[in-house]
Amino acid sequence: MAWLRGVVTAVRERLARRRRLPVPPNQPRSVDEVVDRLREVDRMLPAGDGVGAFNRMYLQVTELVRDRIGEGFFHDATFLARLDAVFAGLYLEQVVAPPSLVTKAWAPLFEERKAACVPIQFALAGMNAHINNDLPIALVRACRQLGLTPSSPGVKADYDAVTGLLAEVQEQVRQGFLDGVALEVDRSLAPVVTMVGNWSIEKARQAAWVSAGVLWEVDGVEPLASEYLATLGRSVGLAGRLLLTPVGQPA
Repeated sequence: MAWLRGVVTAVRERLARRRRLPVPPNQPRSVDEVVDRLREVDRMLPAGDGVGAFNRMYLQVTELVRDRIGEGFFHDATFLARLDAVFAGLYLEQVVAPPSLVTKAWAPLFEERKAACVPIQFALAGMNAHINNDLPIALVRACRQLGLTPSSPGVKADYDAVTGLLAEVQEQVRQGFLDGVALEVDRSLAPVVTMVGNWSIEKARQAAWVSAGVLWEVDGVEPLASEYLATLGRSVGLAGRLLLTPVGQPA
């Protein structure tokens, strides 16, 4: 009868994933609220704070996504707005979290926010944590809040549309950070320029989609789900520490 108990458990777990998740009270209700809260964070952070370098970049791309939603750029504006709100909420939780509660994925950026790094390193470390760790979680949560699945019509298409949109502005954002570096003829910054050139938002989001597919399948299956998230967070955190290798120039 052990096999039967296993089947019953599997069925219950899959049915549980079909139930809609409630929206937590601290989650932003709209993309406009996300923009307002990111602007508030920007005003709150002192000059030279590494978290601020990421926050400014994140605000820029969020405003772009908000504008495209208003223009009817996406197949399902409701889904995209919810994904954006859930996604941003995960970062905003880290901003106000005490050091002991910052996740493994975000710990490098928040612990090294005053390190001798150039701003683009902080921005990349934030993108690494937010895309590779938070985006799979946000995708699963957004789907469950709306009663969708990653395979629902329009979900993948809109996800890819955001990827394409961000890929278009990636070079602009990258160059904005590198302009200041280019003025400094310093060989110690050459590895940073190489790292920035090799980092791809498109590839990171492709990997995040795969991670979301795994998380969707194990969601609610304990301890597997928790162990998967813990492993993902540690791996992302390790990459973040490498991205924040000091180069001798303060933020």
